[in-house]
Amino acid sequence: MSKAARGSAAAAAEQMVKLIVGAGQASAGPPVGPALGSKGVKSIDFVKEFNARTAHLVPGTPMPVRVMVRPDRTFYFDIRTPHTSWLLLHTAAIAPGKKGRPMGASRPGHETVGTVSLKHIYEIAKIKQSELRLSGLPLEGLCRSIIFQARSIGINVVA
Repeated sequence: MSKAARGSAAAAAEQMVKLIVGAGQASAGPPVGPALGSKGVKSIDFVKEFNARTAHLVPGTPMPVRVMVRPDRTFYFDIRTPHTSWLLLHTAAIAPGKKGRPMGASRPGHETVGTVSLKHIYEIAKIKQSELRLSGLPLEGLCRSIIFQARSIGINVVA
């Protein structure tokens, strides 16, 4: 392939923008506006569609989003499930720390900041399994992974 052909192929590739946006709370301001505006996308189009697709969720739930921007400046996006650590801390009712986000233990393994039940772990695993990339994993394996993550942020798991 010639150098010019490789250059045009690279220019024709989609670009990915990763964002974390509160469910139902997207606005054309930061972080959405600058991130999408730099790629030539009208952020208001994303905001309207995102807010409509997350209207059924608890407002403010931090949703990871991957926006794929095509060379013609059109876009599509997929919304992922909230991070496991956020789900665990939210379930354990941990008070918000810096920037309004819940914080884990400063010394996990030595300090406990909260408690969740196995039923909560199972429910979180079902939420995570709804994601396409995790759908093939067994529920038991996801539960074990979530239990280990809970311990690593200072949350006890009880039966």
